[in-house]
Amino acid sequence: MDTDKEKYPLLQGVNSPSDIKDFDLDSLKQLCEEIRLYMIDCCSRNPGHLASSLGAVELITGLHYVFDTPADKIVFDVGHQAYAHKILTGRREAFATMRTAGGISGFPRMAESPYDAFGAGHSSTSVSAAFGLAEAARLSGSHDKVVALIGDGALTGGLALEALNNSGASGDDLLIILNDNNQSIDGNLGALHNHLLRLTAGKAYNKVKDSVWHRLGESKLRRRIQRWMRSFKSWLVRPTGGDFFESLGIRYFGPIDGNDMEAVVQALTRMRTLKGPRVLHCYTKKGKGYAPAEADPTVWHAPGKFNPETGERIKTPAKASKYQEVFGQTLIDLAEKEPHIVGITPAMASGCGMTAFAARFPERFFDVGIEEEHAVTFSAGLAAGGMIPFCNIYSSFSQRAYDQIIHDVALQGLHVVLCFDRAGLVGEDGATHHGIFDLSAYRSIPGTTIVAPRNERELRNAMYSATLAANGPYIIRYPRGEGEGTPWKGEAFEELECGKAEKLRDGSRYAILSLGTCASAALEAASRFEKEGHGSPAVWDVRFLKPLDQNMIRLIAKDFKAVITVEDGCLKGGLYGAVCEELSGMDEKPLVMGLGIPDRFIGSGSRKEQEAECGIDSYGIFETLCKVEKNF
Repeated sequence: MDTDKEKYPLLQGVNSPSDIKDFDLDSLKQLCEEIRLYMIDCCSRNPGHLASSLGAVELITGLHYVFDTPADKIVFDVGHQAYAHKILTGRREAFATMRTAGGISGFPRMAESPYDAFGAGHSSTSVSAAFGLAEAARLSGSHDKVVALIGDGALTGGLALEALNNSGASGDDLLIILNDNNQSIDGNLGALHNHLLRLTAGKAYNKVKDSVWHRLGESKLRRRIQRWMRSFKSWLVRPTGGDFFESLGIRYFGPIDGNDMEAVVQALTRMRTLKGPRVLHCYTKKGKGYAPAEADPTVWHAPGKFNPETGERIKTPAKASKYQEVFGQTLIDLAEKEPHIVGITPAMASGCGMTAFAARFPERFFDVGIEEEHAVTFSAGLAAGGMIPFCNIYSSFSQRAYDQIIHDVALQGLHVVLCFDRAGLVGEDGATHHGIFDLSAYRSIPGTTIVAPRNERELRNAMYSATLAANGPYIIRYPRGEGEGTPWKGEAFEELECGKAEKLRDGSRYAILSLGTCASAALEAASRFEKEGHGSPAVWDVRFLKPLDQNMIRLIAKDFKAVITVEDGCLKGGLYGAVCEELSGMDEKPLVMGLGIPDRFIGSGSRKEQEAECGIDSYGIFETLCKVEKNF
């Protein structure tokens, strides 16, 4: 969309950060308001992550105003804060295409712009990456500045803490901006803290300090004065957590109001002249500038389409229950009967459907923050203590806990139920969020069970079966959004026989083996194939990738000429690989063709578009059946 010149008089003339260098303070404030308005306008029609980016507008505008990007590097954490960054760096018009097929990414992406110094889709990576860039600048003799912008809870992640520890000891020139977007600014933001910031970040203070340190050398007096100053400063900033950073060798400044353009510019201007690792603590308001988002930042984190004038969210009537609802209610139903069941989530309680469980069983619910590794090992500890933990992690985020799943759960044979939400293709969030690597990643782990239910009732029964399972990781994977419309509420639980597939359709010559929610597309393709006079393919719901149904494999090898595997995971190493491995040792080997995610990253778009691109929709399966028939 073309930027309205009357609606956005300043923004329509900004095509790169160089265009704002001569702005005065009033112009910068107006620009921020126009960016917010434009962001709200675009996201109301083309949904995205809104509240976090609304709160970071002044910080990002100030960074591009004070620093010389792209020579100076800005590294974002939790990339959905970066919308203002995209708008200011030559992607204003393209912003309207964000998260669509052929459009720009919803996150920083190095291949997209030289201003995107490092890609970000998951959290807690910014300090590590920025530290690496700072080291590279030092080694190459560059004077370019490096800034890490971290927030939205990312500082709780272990990777961020590891990077703080390492960078603090290095002495490298690195500025870390802590975007602390709590929903209110506490009393620590006052005259004393502002005075401390002006004093400790001022040129005069630092010139005198450096001169004194130089003259004193490494004397006992210098070390004594440094200890006294750290103690005094720690006493002043202790309520804000400044002593934590200081203890790591990182100078702490702030807090400041990160939504006050004047305070931001003044602080960043001072920060730019300093050297060494340093933190600027900024309080911001998540959803800033848009009343509905300020009132409920959780809902407006990713609100979907909405009326920008009224704030009314535009919802499509649901045709079926969401898998997240099924998971949440089933967990409650199971916990009512089994007192040892507990629920764990790494900061995704509302997204995964666990809020109702948290309200019903607050003492048995644990939100550990953005800490997937800890979530898994914590669950292992709970299991070692006799509990039955249901640890719910988005599939793409589970990759972070791969080591913990192997060493802390599988190797010790502990009974941990790992529920991988958002498995398969996820739509608009694109490559950073697709849950497509889990099948091939975890299939090789000894003692692991992997089940992919095809509908709501199967998910419910898989969760019940998991409580009865033997020790070891029990992985249940399911997609985002609505199910098939299969009745599930109040249904009696049925145990799924471990490693037992279900035949959904009789047939001959050709067989389709589907895993998870691909079953409906497989059935539709088989029905069309028969109606058009090509024959009648059989269809199995594999259910369990591990252990794989050996009886099904033997039957296919004996009675069928060709088999097509269909999965919403990586083609390499998943169901296709497992079937080929099993058939390789048999005398009779039918032709095997695999449909799944190809060996490349899949970009943004709707799930239907992505499934069609990968050939795992009903049309793609039908076309593959037709190709198979030509071989016989």
